[in-house]
Amino acid sequence: MSRDTVEQPFRVVIPARFGATRLPGKPLIEIGGRPLIAWVWERACASSATEVLIATDHPRIAEACSAFGAEVVMTRADHRSGSERIAEVAEIRGWDAVDIVVNLQGDEPGISPVLIDQVARGLAHHPDAGLSTLACRIEDAASLFDPHVVKVLIDCNGYALYFSRAPVPWHRDEFLRDQTQLPRGVPFLRHIGLYAYHAGFLASYVSWSASPLEQAESLEQLRVLWHGGRIHVSEAKTLPGPGVDTPDDVQRVARWLEANEEGRRGPEQA
Repeated sequence: MSRDTVEQPFRVVIPARFGATRLPGKPLIEIGGRPLIAWVWERACASSATEVLIATDHPRIAEACSAFGAEVVMTRADHRSGSERIAEVAEIRGWDAVDIVVNLQGDEPGISPVLIDQVARGLAHHPDAGLSTLACRIEDAASLFDPHVVKVLIDCNGYALYFSRAPVPWHRDEFLRDQTQLPRGVPFLRHIGLYAYHAGFLASYVSWSASPLEQAESLEQLRVLWHGGRIHVSEAKTLPGPGVDTPDDVQRVARWLEANEEGRRGPEQA
């Protein structure tokens, strides 16, 4: 798959913690004969990133990642989010404040390298933003009303106004009549949890207190908006494949990877 060249170099860090609430040891769950984290690492390696690192707090994850050739950075176990874990990596590595780093979650084996490049380019082209991320159109009412689907509202310049698990924007008239169909002409957007930051922004982010909105919605990006930061949102060039959040997702993802040609390619073939 051909991709535009990303003008400014960037790194990818994949945060991978062992103690997931619903799926303990999730990065090591076997899918298609390989650990989940290996699939994610290959997607990152197929992007234009100059460096791909896995950040973890557990020696079992570190050992498994080293076995398939990934470079691992050991981090503390008390981080509350992937962004905080990546901030520690940036500090350990001594990255410059202007360096771009992409946060690729360790449970997204279906992510396209195109999207990794796109989110890095989004930040490079909008230096006034603290971070950049992606979104895609919501096409059905079930997704809009699903609290597990995070929605994002953006302004006319593509900057985030708010992120929510609630159905936003709320069409006052149409939804009073019918909540089974999406009103026409309304930009309903689903957030894709892929972020690019400048290393210097991460250092500021971890110094900020968690906001009431972040705690209420359980969405770490709301800390940025609460403290006056800007988030640029680009519409994704392609849809991401499925991620692994629950035990039921494991077989679904395995079927997707088996059926999807891109999911079977290694970094040297992408």
